[in-house]
Amino acid sequence: MKLTEALKLLQGTSPQNQPYEVLLACGFTPLHLETFLGAHLQRRLTDRCVKIRKGLYGDVAGTLETGSVFAVALALEWSDLDARLGYRSAGAWNSTVDIVSSVRMMLHRIEDAISRVSAGVSVAISLPTLSLPPLFHPAGWQISMAELELEKLLLEFASSVATRRGCGIVHPGRIGRLSPLEGRYDFKSDLNTGLPYTLAHADVMGDTLAQLLAPPPPKKGLITDLDDTLWFGIVGEVGPQNVCWDLASHRQLHGLYQKLLSTLASEGVLVGVASKNDPEIAGQALRRDDILIQNQKMFPLEISWNAKSGAVKRILGTWNIGADSVVFVDDSPMELAEVKSAHPGIECVLFPKDDLKAGYEMLGHLRDWFGKTRLSEEDALRLESIRQGASFRATEGGSASEEFLEQANAMVTFDFETVAADPRALDLVNKTNQFNLNGRRISESDWQGRLARKESIAATVSYQDRFGPLGKIGVLGGHKTGDSVELDTWVMSCRAFARRIEHQCIKALFERYDAAAIRFAFQPTAKNSPIGEMLAGFVDNLTEEPLSISREQFEERCPKLYHQVAGLERVSTIF
Repeated sequence: MKLTEALKLLQGTSPQNQPYEVLLACGFTPLHLETFLGAHLQRRLTDRCVKIRKGLYGDVAGTLETGSVFAVALALEWSDLDARLGYRSAGAWNSTVDIVSSVRMMLHRIEDAISRVSAGVSVAISLPTLSLPPLFHPAGWQISMAELELEKLLLEFASSVATRRGCGIVHPGRIGRLSPLEGRYDFKSDLNTGLPYTLAHADVMGDTLAQLLAPPPPKKGLITDLDDTLWFGIVGEVGPQNVCWDLASHRQLHGLYQKLLSTLASEGVLVGVASKNDPEIAGQALRRDDILIQNQKMFPLEISWNAKSGAVKRILGTWNIGADSVVFVDDSPMELAEVKSAHPGIECVLFPKDDLKAGYEMLGHLRDWFGKTRLSEEDALRLESIRQGASFRATEGGSASEEFLEQANAMVTFDFETVAADPRALDLVNKTNQFNLNGRRISESDWQGRLARKESIAATVSYQDRFGPLGKIGVLGGHKTGDSVELDTWVMSCRAFARRIEHQCIKALFERYDAAAIRFAFQPTAKNSPIGEMLAGFVDNLTEEPLSISREQFEERCPKLYHQVAGLERVSTIF
């Protein structure tokens, strides 16, 4: 991003938008870093008005100890840990033992300050990106013991603070690729103004810190071709035993791709196959003992001679997710174009079977698209729950029969007590599209602030039946007003559709809070028609404001519910 572009972006923000204040903690003059950080955040948070609060010059720890904000961006450099590790200090360079001790104490102070940042405030940290000054006795081609000790202290600090919820560390390797070392430091600017970064490096730093504070939602599924993609060769021509993916055949890129897909599947990413092939012949290759992704980790397998756009459509229907949450990988530009034409939102990736450099970059891009801050128990359950969902949607109209629901032995569990400490709740709110009351995304600090209010209502919803558990699949959020419940947050995973769990959620709110009515902050979006269709079963006009369902309306129109329910102890109506 150019500096002029960044300034224009910030100037074009509406001051009427809800503010999003970020504390930029750095010991140097922030100047261009402040501008680029604000611009990159504003580009990601289009419905907010980003404001960057500058810290105290030369005092990172003191900056962290002041005020409350939505997020913190900490750009550490060596001079923040001891001024003698920079070029603007008049301090002597002849006492490295004293400097190591000073750095140790400063890191402890900074860690303590981070630990006292309010719960719910996201913290993004970049470790020093500039070189140490030439104060150590060995020549520059040999690292000194003092430098090793400093690096050790820094890594111990990073390992410790990274355990704090909501705290992320910028990957030094990513900084290295985007901003080569020789292009980072501006000696003249550092001495004259106190800003040590070049414009290019300030842009990279602002972007990477913004990515940590406002990351894009991870993709949910990957659909892969087989021939010359999952393996090298045309299986129908060379046979199942002669397609290859190993070093001996010089086709290790396909093996690495298989290993990455296996890893992604283990982390809850859905992996499906869309291939023009004979199902029996391709199936034999997929069942080979030496394949690096197990056959059961891929579902569904759409293998036929029909158009791949149709196969992709059926896979999306089985997964019940939108095309914009999916990546399609194929070695044929024509197939990619055909799928892209039918599903404009899908991310299409060419598998570069004969270009190892491009293949290396592709593996990194896939990791980025599917990367998650943390893994949850529900991630391990996702594929099996998709298989279960196919059974529920197999009946006419996409809804399971009464007999099927009655015999499912379903249990719905509501947890109203531990929502604030459960990261899965906010993850669901921010990545669910189809069954989402209004599509609003909520920051960690906003979410914790809501939950802290006396009149707040919040719960996670878990589900299991005779086929197995789905884990936490829903979140409810709002507040109690008089004899009504005001529901402003309600999401449910698409994995839980067709089980009438949504009806049980409404019933649970009526019963737990002895409510006469529930008012829904419903706003239609491009993707949330499923929740709109459900609400339309209880009201005559979805555009009514407020959209309200009385207890009598609900009981009159609610279909029969067969679930066992846990966690619904009634609470006092006095707040």
